[in-house]
Amino acid sequence: MLKEKIDVKEYAKRITEALPQGVLLNTNGDKFNSMVIGWGAVGTVWSVPAFTVYVREGRYTKAQLDKTGEFTVSIPLEHPDPAINRACGSKSGRDIDKATEAKLTLVPAETIQTPGIKEYPITLECRVLYAQKQDLSLIPQDIRERMYPQDVDGTNPMANRDAHTMYIGQIVDAYIIK
Repeated sequence: MLKEKIDVKEYAKRITEALPQGVLLNTNGDKFNSMVIGWGAVGTVWSVPAFTVYVREGRYTKAQLDKTGEFTVSIPLEHPDPAINRACGSKSGRDIDKATEAKLTLVPAETIQTPGIKEYPITLECRVLYAQKQDLSLIPQDIRERMYPQDVDGTNPMANRDAHTMYIGQIVDAYIIK
């Protein structure tokens, strides 16, 4: 499969606009896993290109990230596929094989061990530089109440009581899968 190298700065606006619609955060610890994310940031941290992602404490993805220290982010060229986002955003990778469930075509990475996804071809390969659990008491009350309702079980795939861990990943490779 061909890969066209890209300059992340030239795609930053496209990536930022795609996030609220859902992009895929991929891990490859015990097995490949993909999770829909709507929060994140592309930019520069410590003079290196970086992608910052937030993962709730109870997620299977968090255990995978902590184990491997790497991830890929897969972004669609146009609109996200509702079937892919449904499969990767509503069930846990602990319980299912998301690549099979979502009919994903996994493409070996160039620099790390976590594959990209042909169906969401803009690919950022990242190595974790820093991880920090959120202190919910420091988050504004209106956001905390909306995003971290303490009466919602931590297994709820959408808003729940669990804090996030912020992962800053150095972008070590970036390309479009052709």
